[in-house]
Amino acid sequence: MSEVTTPTVVLVHGAFADAGSWAPVTERLVAAGVPVRAIVNPLRGVSVDAAYVASVINQIPGPVLAVGHSYGGAIITNAVPQTTNVVGLVYVAAFAPDEGEALADIVAGSKDSVLTSAVQPSQYPTGNGTETATELIIDPARFRAVFTADLSQLQSDVYGLSQRPIAAAAFEEKNGPAAWKSDLPVWAAIGTADLAAGSDVVRRMAQRAGARITEIEGSHVIMISQPDAVTRVIQEALASLI
Repeated sequence: MSEVTTPTVVLVHGAFADAGSWAPVTERLVAAGVPVRAIVNPLRGVSVDAAYVASVINQIPGPVLAVGHSYGGAIITNAVPQTTNVVGLVYVAAFAPDEGEALADIVAGSKDSVLTSAVQPSQYPTGNGTETATELIIDPARFRAVFTADLSQLQSDVYGLSQRPIAAAAFEEKNGPAAWKSDLPVWAAIGTADLAAGSDVVRRMAQRAGARITEIEGSHVIMISQPDAVTRVIQEALASLI
């Protein structure tokens, strides 16, 4: 069997979304002949989700370019130190936390984010089902204003009404060792009108991580609204790694 040398792009979605949020970018990468996988992020907690994503990455033959959107950025940050085959990181409107930081504190420090005021809590069963914990979605009536402002109302409603909730504890959990502190090259695409994660904190984290930054006019979901621009960032990263 020949050795795999072309990196596989692993796309990790964020909170309030699923792997389908990467569909426009996935389609373009497939059309370009790029090996790609859009994987499931459990959205149950930073350490649990990172362990799952790391296990998937470790089972992919050859090198991997890890790409995270939003909360998925925090997950690749925590997962990649548990892997042996990742050769680069791409953050797309994504958190890139440092060790010891919590996402709730990062969002609270943003002047651009309005996420906290828009979430709705509900309960889900844990363990054997006799206990519950809190999970969050974005109020569907506010989903477009907060998350998808540059999509049509109908398209936004489809995403808003098919949200995957995230465990509230994920925002309070302290992050572990940060992948971007290693020798891996880092890229970042920033939505200039990101009202969910907050353009300001996303930009600051990307700068702190030493990322090669591309600013893209758009909302938090630039991988849906501006898939050509986001795909170019990923392809530029690939081109420097091959």
